[in-house]
Parts: sequence; C-alpha cells; structure tokens
Amino acid sequence: MSRIALVDDDRNILTSVSMTLEAEGFEVETYNDGQSALDAFTRRMPELAVLDIKMPRMDGMDLLQRLRLKSAVPVIFLTSKDDEIDELMGLRMGADDYVRKPFSQRLLVERIRSILRRQEAIASDEGEAPEESQIMARGQLTMDPLRHAVKWKDKDVSLTVTEFLLLQALAQRPGFVKSRDQLMDVAYDEQVYVDDRTIDSHIKRLRKKMREVDNDFSAIETLYGIGYRYNEE
Repeated sequence: MSRIALVDDDRNILTSVSMTLEAEGFEVETYNDGQSALDAFTRRMPELAVLDIKMPRMDGMDLLQRLRLKSAVPVIFLTSKDDEIDELMGLRMGADDYVRKPFSQRLLVERIRSILRRQEAIASDEGEAPEESQIMARGQLTMDPLRHAVKWKDKDVSLTVTEFLLLQALAQRPGFVKSRDQLMDVAYDEQVYVDDRTIDSHIKRLRKKMREVDNDFSAIETLYGIGYRYNEE
C-alpha cells in the first residue's frame, strides 16, 4: 500500500480526495499547511506527495524546494487554472506533474498511479538479467535503474522519477534525436496529456542538476523544432 501525502489548506479537498484515494487502496496522510507536512516528512517520507501551491505558513513552492534538498520523492502540484507561471516554475524546481483546480479526482488518481508505475519500472529488473548488466554507461554518465542512481564524472546526481526516465531515454541511443512526443511517451502514460512546455521544463531542470556537478555539461543538445539528443562525451 503506497503512502500518499496530501497537502492543502482546503479541508473539503483534504476530506474528499483522501476518501477517494483510500477507496483506491492508498494510505493517505493529510496536512493543511506546508510546515506541518515538512515536519512530518523529516520523520517519515511518503511514496508520493500532492501539494497545493498556495498555502499558509509554507506554500507548495517552498515545501518542494526544501524537499528537493534531501529527497527525490515524486511530487504533483495542485494549481489554479490561472497559475501557468507557477506550473512551469514548479516543474523547473523538480515537480513531476501538476493538476489544475477544479480537477477530476479520477484524473488525479491516474496521475498518481502513472508516476508510481514509472517509479516501480525504474527499480524493477524486467529482463531478469544479472544486476551488473542493468547499469548503463555512456561516456561520463553512469545510470543504475535498480538503485535509481546517476553519476556524472563519478559524482552523484539526484534526479526525480521523470528526470531519470528522460535522461535514460536520451542516453540509450547517443546521437539519435528524440522528439518531444517520444519523450512524453517515455515519461507519461498514454492517458495523461502533457504539453511541450512540460517536457522542456523537465529537460531544463535536468541540465541544471548536471551542471551543478559539472559546469561544462553539454551532453543534452536541443534541436529547435525537433527535439533533443544525447551526445556521448
């Protein structure tokens, strides 16, 4: 049973969404502000967090920023329909997805299941091959799906589930271009729609993380109007 943290200052949303998630078999922990959620997360991290952006004491952006200092736990933002800038900022800060209010609870459940499936897929040994064969090395890059571990020039890089899958998809075939549509298929289930800006925001965040360990990182190339390509260094 996956533990989902639901953080929102609207008690009606906390009640109705938690009931829906529990009916779907999830264990749900609810918090009405970011600070109380952060305090609880330091003791026990959930498998996934759903965060409202606008909250008292500590808003969703601040909570995400603090979470990303120590954890790659998947995060879905709840945003208002006019919060386009906040949505993009959230993705650039490391959120995995967002859902706009008012939202279908069924849609939220599908987004949660999609991210958890992707997380499980990273950790699974689908081919039942020896563990060593699951490690992918491309030039200075090393990726270990079983441990959700990434190294660049022997330095650890902490990635979210979405960032890991995008980097893995690009690095599997160096020199080959992946369109945004192809990357969407890698990172999201078919029933989940995202636009080009979502993929671009994830790639921008991914590059930023790689450059934190290597200022000269340039392995991910943008081909404007086409997509992205990994160039082995």
